[in-house]
Order: sequence, then C-alpha cells, then structure tokens
Amino acid sequence: MEQERGNLFEGISKQLPKEVFSQLLETGKFRLERIVSQGQSTSKGEWLEQDQNEWVVLLSGAAILSFEKDVNQFNMKPGDYLHIPEHCKHRVEWTDPKVKTVWLALHY
Repeated sequence: MEQERGNLFEGISKQLPKEVFSQLLETGKFRLERIVSQGQSTSKGEWLEQDQNEWVVLLSGAAILSFEKDVNQFNMKPGDYLHIPEHCKHRVEWTDPKVKTVWLALHY
C-alpha cells in the first residue's frame, strides 16, 4: 500500500467563485473530503439532505449553519465540529467572504 500525504491548506485557488470539494480518501465505508468556501452559502429556501451521516470540522475561516428542526444557528470557528445525521435537513447560512473557510468532512 502506498502512503499518501499532503497538506490541507495547499493547492487552494486564490479565487473561489464556487465551493471546491476535494476527495481525500474513500473506502467502502466512508469518504473523507476537504471543502473550501469563501462567501458561499446554501441558496435561499433550499435545504441540504444526505443519505449518509456526516461529521464536519472547521479548520479555518468561519461559518454559520442551521438545521430545519432547530431554531438555533451554529456559529462555527476553527476547531468546531458537528455531527449531521443522515436525512437531517441543514443549510450553510454564511461563510466568511474575506477568509477561506476550510472544512474537513467525513461521510459514513
């Protein structure tokens, strides 16, 4: 088995007209990806819903997430993480437009 290595903060484009998803590792049981945002959010009135559980950690930047069944919004800063159960409707309300927001997401 070959070893893979890299840096989560390298290779990020200077301009981000849309979120960038980079798959880092995938097995039959999970998928690990880096997500980079800068000012992107979920479209008004749209909810994200996935067939898998997701655990996400914010590595840099800032974001606000909300969930359909929770009146609270989650203001995320570096180091904060969330577990999003499968079929839990959620949305990204805001990501920092001035700083790249780097997420690490584990889908399982």
